[in-house]
Amino acid sequence: MLPYLTNLIKKLASKVGARAIVEPEWGIAAQIIYKNGVVRSLRMYSLDLNHIASSDIARDKDYAKFFMKKKGYPVAEGKTIFKDSWAKIIKSKRTIPYGISYAKKLGYPLIVKPNSQSQGLGVCLVSDAVKLRHALLEVFKIDRVAIIEKYLPGRDYRIVVLDKEIISAYERIPLSVTGDGKNSIFSLLKKKQKLFEKTERDTRINFEDRRIKIKLKKLGYTFGSIPAKGEKIFLLDNANLSTGGDAVDMTNTIHPDFCKIAIKLTRDMGLRIAGVDIMVTKGDIAKNPKNSRYYVIEINAAPGLDHYVTTGGKQKKIVEAMYLKILKALGKKD
Repeated sequence: MLPYLTNLIKKLASKVGARAIVEPEWGIAAQIIYKNGVVRSLRMYSLDLNHIASSDIARDKDYAKFFMKKKGYPVAEGKTIFKDSWAKIIKSKRTIPYGISYAKKLGYPLIVKPNSQSQGLGVCLVSDAVKLRHALLEVFKIDRVAIIEKYLPGRDYRIVVLDKEIISAYERIPLSVTGDGKNSIFSLLKKKQKLFEKTERDTRINFEDRRIKIKLKKLGYTFGSIPAKGEKIFLLDNANLSTGGDAVDMTNTIHPDFCKIAIKLTRDMGLRIAGVDIMVTKGDIAKNPKNSRYYVIEINAAPGLDHYVTTGGKQKKIVEAMYLKILKALGKKD
């Protein structure tokens, strides 16, 4: 089965006078060929809409934070820490011992995350030096650069921008289960996975995810625990839809000034399409940002919307309309 975006591009290409050629084995690479001779490419969630260097900067969380902070956007305080082998190459002393010392000054709890990964991979909340060391070692299995950040909890939002328009806005809720007084947490998670499959949501809950086990232990539970009826248990600290989180649509209720912030930030980062991730620590995204406290978590130059479309028919129409606009824009000659 082809990925959602590949299928969608194939479906919509004819509507803009184009055809899509898809690499058949994996289905994540395609070319879109227009009648006027223009050829554009698709790889995973990336389309030829954003410039490659701007996309690369957005993908590097540390670089992106530098430019966002330079332009006056609030970001969480933090620093990069390097894997030993990479630190030797770049001649830096910012390895794990430095990170532990820095964390003590910054103050726990802290967020640890890979610098160049996406979809919540490797993101971990730590509360002491032992957990920090372990989290950094885990990050260094998938990335040579880790970021330690001040933990500033709040309500997590994704705002998708295309040029000067807000395509969608939604609150992201971390992976959770709600007890029924009968089933174990493990069984409830299994049911949630089956629901994802039934709704054709391409999300696989990782039952071996160490972060879930740590979270359960912290809450005094195990996979075998049976939560009370109506009791909601959050199993991860990150709210990415790709790790099983849920979405609450805010497209029609987001405050106009938050829309302006997301649109301006996208332009300031040299992008045309982006997913702007904002954490609101006081208030919510429906309120005026002047009366709220918030910071930008990161900006994504290739926002995947395949999880978002499964939240309802209205959301599916929003995404299809967005990609139809993108295909029309891509078909214009440079």
